[in-house]
Amino acid sequence: MAYGIINVDTVTTSTQGGILGAGNASAMKNRIINGAMVIDQRNAGASVTPANTGANTYTLDRWFGYGNVVSKFSVQQNAGSVTPPVGFSNYLGVTSLANTSLAAGDQYVIGQSIEGFNTADLGWGTANAKTGALSFQVYSSLTGTFGGALRNSAANYSYPFSYSIPVANTWTTISVTIVGPTSGTWVGATNGIGINVFFGLGVGSTLSGTAGSWSANTYTSATGATSVVGTSGATFYITGVQLEVGSSATGFEYRQYGQELALCQRYGQSLLKGASGTGYSMSGFSTALTTGLAVISLPCSMRTAASSLTFSALSDFSATTQGSSGAVTALSLSGSTPTTIALAFTCGTAGFITASPLFFFPANSNANLFVSAEL
Repeated sequence: MAYGIINVDTVTTSTQGGILGAGNASAMKNRIINGAMVIDQRNAGASVTPANTGANTYTLDRWFGYGNVVSKFSVQQNAGSVTPPVGFSNYLGVTSLANTSLAAGDQYVIGQSIEGFNTADLGWGTANAKTGALSFQVYSSLTGTFGGALRNSAANYSYPFSYSIPVANTWTTISVTIVGPTSGTWVGATNGIGINVFFGLGVGSTLSGTAGSWSANTYTSATGATSVVGTSGATFYITGVQLEVGSSATGFEYRQYGQELALCQRYGQSLLKGASGTGYSMSGFSTALTTGLAVISLPCSMRTAASSLTFSALSDFSATTQGSSGAVTALSLSGSTPTTIALAFTCGTAGFITASPLFFFPANSNANLFVSAEL
């Protein structure tokens, strides 16, 4: 078993405002996507409450929330409307919704799964494993020692880390140095999960481990960490998250908006968002008197074929063909490839001619389709 070294440098933004975005960034060094919390395709700034204890709930692009009991915290871009740290415009904000007592096996976290193609060069699990640095800016209504963890895709090899927030409601810069593990099973250059990064919001003893060393266990936080969900109304805000090669953190790599959006679109894409009218239609064909199939080419190739579809409301969509049109009453993902999706839908008004061309289109500006190929 290999052991890691943790080096936590806690300083306030007022004294170290120039650390992040200081001009010493190199292209594509940050393995975290949307670390500046700029992209929020799914929710457009609306609050999200993790509600499925069997799966991650995605919030801002690439960032998931998870809790083994529902409705214990909410996540929102720029929650609380505090001033972001110097050099940033956005942050991910967590708000505790209850006074939650933790059982040993409980866990409440936010995190990101990094694709294997973007971590393979680290060589983790080999004799040539590279040291990494995790850095971020954090702000909380609570003070004390907080925790998180890095973990492999098999969830059996973990590196818990801890850090201090000494002053409430103040942006604090954190840097954690992680000696690369020479043991454990790690995914190589594939489109699967290479590394999971977790930030604990309240994690029980079974899933918390000693900070600063690798362990052949399933951990998502460090022993003794502060529980955000333990205090109703407590807040936890984070931005500027970066994971890079090296023994110390360097300036945050703030990519151009178009670049960051394209990186996010590999895992999820918002379609027809805010559009209204037939000028934004998808072409397709009718399959029966009231049903049809619409096909769209995606703006970016996804990690894999899209696996799920969510949408704003059925009333936000309509279809028309040869003079007959109707409101959509059912909608589902019929098929997909990394570059194309097919939507099956039903309309409340009969009259389509089978196998005739038709258009599926947003009926108002509230329309939003989201397809996901998340890890």
